[in-house]
Formats: sequence, C-alpha cells, structure tokens
Amino acid sequence: MLLPDNLTATPHECGDCPIRHRAVCARCDTDELLRLEEMKYYRSFEAGQTVIWSGDRMDFVGSVVSGVATLTQTMEDGRTQMVGLLLPSDFVGRPGRQGAAYNVVATTDLVMCCFRKKPFEHMMEITPHIAQRLLQMTLDELDAAREWMVVLGRKTAREKIASLLAIIARRDASLHLVPTEGKLAFDLPLTREAMADYLGLTLETVSRQVSALRKDGVIELQGKRHVIVPDFDRLMEEAGDDSDGGLLS
Repeated sequence: MLLPDNLTATPHECGDCPIRHRAVCARCDTDELLRLEEMKYYRSFEAGQTVIWSGDRMDFVGSVVSGVATLTQTMEDGRTQMVGLLLPSDFVGRPGRQGAAYNVVATTDLVMCCFRKKPFEHMMEITPHIAQRLLQMTLDELDAAREWMVVLGRKTAREKIASLLAIIARRDASLHLVPTEGKLAFDLPLTREAMADYLGLTLETVSRQVSALRKDGVIELQGKRHVIVPDFDRLMEEAGDDSDGGLLS
C-alpha cells in the first residue's frame, strides 16, 4: 500500500535531522547516507490520520521524525487496544513482511522519513551498519515490551501513570541529548483519554492520579500537555523503579 498522494512531502537534510543519532541510519557513513537519500521521501500526517491499516500491504518502512503515533489492534467485535507508542526515531514497518501487523495512527501531527521497502531490504543485506542498528533497535523494543508487561500487570494506578511519564521523559531526554538527572521538562504526547486506553485505566482514575502526582510535587503541569519533573529520581521512585529503570526490590 502506497502512502496517499494528497499528503505533502516535508524535505529534510540528513545532516540536520533531529533523530540522526537515534534512527536506523545512526551508524551509517557518508556513502551509505547518500544511498539512503536515493530511496527516501518524507510524508506528513495530520493528528488523527491513519498511516497504515493492519493487514494492508506496506511498500515502505521508515522512522518517525517528529510527532507521535499509536500502534493499535482491532478485534473482531470492533474493540480496539492500543499496544504501543511510536515516538521520534522509532522505526515503522518490518523488512521481509508484506503486510502491516497493526494499525498506525498519528496522535499528533506527524512527519515520517520513509524508505522504499525493496531497496531498503537490499541495502540491509549489503550494509552491516543498518542491519546491526535495526537489530539493536529491535532488542530495545523487546526490552520495552517486557517492561510494559510489568507496568500493566503488576503496578498500581499511581505507579502506572508515573511509569508512563518516566518512559516519555527518558525518551525525550535521549532525543535532545539531555541527561536524566534532576529537573526535566517535556510535552505529553497523549490526551488523558489515550493514557487511560493505553494503561487499561478509566479516564477518572488517570485524572485523579495525575492530579495527585501534581499535588504531591512529583510533577508540575503547564497547560494541558507540558510536564515538568522537578526531580527525575523522585518520579522513578513513584513508578516503583530505581533511577536506572530497573524494578525496586
């Protein structure tokens, strides 16, 4: 399935790319980047727009440059479960697989760096830097999925909210090359309704726990989406984790 023609392309230079140090091309040298340039294109999606439907043929793979998307799975009776978030630098699509495994929907305005699938698969075969980086990203995603199983299965509502905020804060800090120490600030990419869906909580519970974390000084809120974390270690404690992201005993 090709991307719709009515979406406008957004040009970017690889050297100025904000996700260059985290993306699938992070280890590529100059010659390899030039080869990627020949097969890449940029697409913009508006918030709420579907990037790909589950089961549709994918003729592209790519990375989120800016914005956030959700991975969702729709069951036969119409119920939908959010199974993951795609944040800047996350990879979309699976080389060697014809169809999409999940629905990908833009949560905010989204820009993606897309690669034509067949040329990208060929380049993986001849470019160890890409294959190695994609393997590393896949293993990181597996670790994140295992961590999320603990969040959903064993944590309290307050710990779930704190865990989600900590995950987003860590990713934002990594993207901007900021150490996860002391005070952090980021824009929350999800509405409280989406947070409730992702965490398996009610909207009322999410609102109540976010308010409690704010009242206790764990977070500060500016407007609806801007979050300030005065002390990241304190947030990790509220999440039931230590400062390195591991579970507290």
